[in-house]
Amino acid sequence: MKNILVVDDSALMRRVICDIINTDSSFQAKDVCRDGLEAYEKLKKTSYDAVILDVNMPKMDGLELLEKLQEEHIKATVIMVSTLTTKEAEVTILAMERGAVDFVEKPTNIIEAKGGSFKRHLLEVLRAVLDQPGSKTEPMEPKPVSVHREPARCPKGNKLVALACSTGGPKALQSVIPLLPKNLDAPVVLVQHMPAGFTKSMADRLDELSEISVKEAEERDVLQKGTVYIAPGGKHMLVTKQEDGRHKIVLSDAPAIGGLKPCANVTYESLFECGYDEVVCVVLTGMGADGTQGITALKKHKQVYTIAQDAKSCVVYGMPKAIAEAGAVDEVVTLTEIANSITKNVGVR
Repeated sequence: MKNILVVDDSALMRRVICDIINTDSSFQAKDVCRDGLEAYEKLKKTSYDAVILDVNMPKMDGLELLEKLQEEHIKATVIMVSTLTTKEAEVTILAMERGAVDFVEKPTNIIEAKGGSFKRHLLEVLRAVLDQPGSKTEPMEPKPVSVHREPARCPKGNKLVALACSTGGPKALQSVIPLLPKNLDAPVVLVQHMPAGFTKSMADRLDELSEISVKEAEERDVLQKGTVYIAPGGKHMLVTKQEDGRHKIVLSDAPAIGGLKPCANVTYESLFECGYDEVVCVVLTGMGADGTQGITALKKHKQVYTIAQDAKSCVVYGMPKAIAEAGAVDEVVTLTEIANSITKNVGVR
């Protein structure tokens, strides 16, 4: 049984989260804390399989706690709970830099808290993070690049990078996007499963950290080389070719697919008729199999080269595993080598 520490300044929210955790026989809400300082004292003496951590708390907030844990090398697998406000979204993205592995959107009232959506998402993230290889917060050792097959390549030409990730993605992207050169010879479209509001904060933070330009995608954005376009939470992102040969972003409010909006399969499938000579597909950490169907179908229409993150460096080895099992992966690399592999494949201007 996995022991969980719940940290929240609301007694009601602590009770709700504990009740949810205890509905799964493989988990136990072992201890609770009212603030970060109390949690810090617990974590110095006791090891937990996971910590559910609130953002805003008195005495010591979630971000300050993560900083203390980092400073003192106290290991903890932390999942944040954050309400959908601009300030909390910004803090949640910073929490990923400080070591949190993922987050769950916090309900705004008790009715939502006791509803099925919050319960399902919290347990889904816990199961994914705790049941998968790479879920621990131990340092990752680089793994040699493994090339499965080398297809006929476009040595030159117009290329597009299309990247997908989910659970653990916000943290993983900070080891990829800031390492891309500003003169990358391709645009990058990126689908990260996140609620509306959080993607803007993530895009802004990645833009601060990176030489390459990063923005939350907007309707009718024309794709430019050396720019990363992040699908906004709550919208599907499609790429369409214009009459002048350029490509623009189209945002769709179509229903969620398998609970996902944005959905990477939608983005990949929109590239069937694109004018790019080659699409470099990248699949990072995440639960489920989003991206596999879209990439395998895209291979029937375009020249595709697929890079997948290795199991050891994934928070959740779900999406990369699915695409690998489909036989559609050309290269498997550790997280810290993803940016280098992208750059090598598309070149610089």
